[in-house]
Amino acid sequence: MKAVFLPLSVLAGVVAGLLSKRLFALAWRLIDDGDAPSPKQRVEDHSKLAAALVLQGAISGAVRGGVDHASRHGFARLTGAWPGEEPS
Repeated sequence: MKAVFLPLSVLAGVVAGLLSKRLFALAWRLIDDGDAPSPKQRVEDHSKLAAALVLQGAISGAVRGGVDHASRHGFARLTGAWPGEEPS
């Protein structure tokens, strides 16, 4: 069943990436009026860059984990088989 779930997992990962990018942009606007600093840019304020990276990582991890878990639940409802690890 894992092979059948793989394309759905890849699609869910792409959707999660796009969603987390959008949520990060919205969250950053609450913190600062400008765009979030990028590691590729030359920045003077390293604390602002660190804050942006931490926030981006937290949002990305939460969204990706939530979307992955939800897609596994949806797959299990449709097929009756859980496409992942069972609790020990």
